[in-house]
Amino acid sequence: MCDACGCHINDDATGKIVEIHQSLLAANIEQAEKNRKHIEAMGAVAINMISSPGSGKTTLLEHTIEHIGDKIRIGVIEGDIETERDADRIRAKGVPVVQLTTGGACHLDAPLVHKGLHQLENLSDGKFDIIFIENVGNLVCPASFDLGEHNRILLLSVPEGSDKPAKYPTTFNGAQALIISKTDLLPYFDFSLEEATREALRLNPELTILQLSATKGTGMEDWIVYLDSVLGGG
Repeated sequence: MCDACGCHINDDATGKIVEIHQSLLAANIEQAEKNRKHIEAMGAVAINMISSPGSGKTTLLEHTIEHIGDKIRIGVIEGDIETERDADRIRAKGVPVVQLTTGGACHLDAPLVHKGLHQLENLSDGKFDIIFIENVGNLVCPASFDLGEHNRILLLSVPEGSDKPAKYPTTFNGAQALIISKTDLLPYFDFSLEEATREALRLNPELTILQLSATKGTGMEDWIVYLDSVLGGG
């Protein structure tokens, strides 16, 4: 899928490929720890948002800002292969945002987020309560890369189907919370809440599962309560 993580390469060709991949991940882990300390020095906690394209990450951020943006200092790092479209949407809500374009890579990594943190600091006084990192839309590669976040959230939208936890176990196993999004579309899609919940908890029994429709506002109160717990309020 991309040159950055080597996932396009058949790793049975030579042992060197495995060594390169391990070295890449080790370097990323080291930078991620530095990012975490950097984020904490800014007074913030960071949430890494992972999902397939079109699951509603940016829409959820927009409505989150509308709900708590006047009470909580929010910063956003947007990850995309190209364009500033998502960043423009967040910017319109009056929140500091940095767009990181990967130029083809299917995920953000810790060194790229490190640059984003410095850019974000320059957009404000450098103090935040929470920093959302919206990862590149992908349910595979982002799972392997710690960005320095304190919390990892997955979005699974109703149109994608309820079989995704079973099909992408590594991604679901590494998260703290799962948001089943676009629940207003449940009457129109063959999506089983029972299956998605059962499979996700089978992989990760500690997973917090939320159901919401950001556009309709249903479930947003539970989401805000969850954020409060991440910030130490619950």
